[in-house]
Amino acid sequence: MPPDSPDIADKPELVDSHCHLDFPDFSQDLPDILARARAAGVRRMVTICTRLRLEPAVRALAETHHGVFYAAGTHPMSAADEPMATVEALVTLARHPKFVGIGETGLDYHYTADSKALQQTSLRIHIEAAQETGLPLIIHARDADDDMAAILAEGFRDKPYACVMHCFSSGAGLARQALDLGFYLSMSGIAAFPKSQGLRDIFAAAPVNRILLETDSPYLAPPPHRGRRNEPAYTAFTARIGAAVYGLSEAEFAATTTANFDRLFTKAVLPATVA
Repeated sequence: MPPDSPDIADKPELVDSHCHLDFPDFSQDLPDILARARAAGVRRMVTICTRLRLEPAVRALAETHHGVFYAAGTHPMSAADEPMATVEALVTLARHPKFVGIGETGLDYHYTADSKALQQTSLRIHIEAAQETGLPLIIHARDADDDMAAILAEGFRDKPYACVMHCFSSGAGLARQALDLGFYLSMSGIAAFPKSQGLRDIFAAAPVNRILLETDSPYLAPPPHRGRRNEPAYTAFTARIGAAVYGLSEAEFAATTTANFDRLFTKAVLPATVA
């Protein structure tokens, strides 16, 4: 479906800033998934490579599909299983015109605390790559708030960089520290879960001009699809919750989060349409 088809002209433009289109969950019906996303107003998506050895396949998706951009890094839960990334390799990847961010990287002590030293080393490498390239760092954080805040601040003192706390579901303290550094918080389907009022309160305390939207699909589908495969089209359901959190219309919240995405992901620009 062309991006300017009449049937999507009345939809507020949304961006899914974090999804995993290369995962096997999407292998059978990716064209349909992308068509549904565009029908829902999701004109751009950033698909995330979590293991650098898989980067060629993720890059190919971005090269093939209009509106799909990509980022790459080593997921913290894979830090012990994958070769350590290098700044040079990440900088080289960043030269691709559709490569728009560094990561996801970060710290996850929930299941993989035994590799925390490796995770911290990997995170610092990714921070340096973000500093070198000027591309935003994409952070995964789980059960590691204190170390995460310390390492992000330490790197920022050395040389400022841009960053998004992807699928933010950590504590209010880490949210404040990230916002104080000028970083962004990304709202996923978790914010739409009925029992996530505490998380919605954290978002409500944050400036709306620092909020992005994402699905993290195929995971974390928001209601009414919770428990099933998530997909980029469902960004619209999270946007509806976000609009309510901020007391905005859905169109206003969509416009604001899209502008935020453009300010952070400066390379993720659609080619101009020809009249």
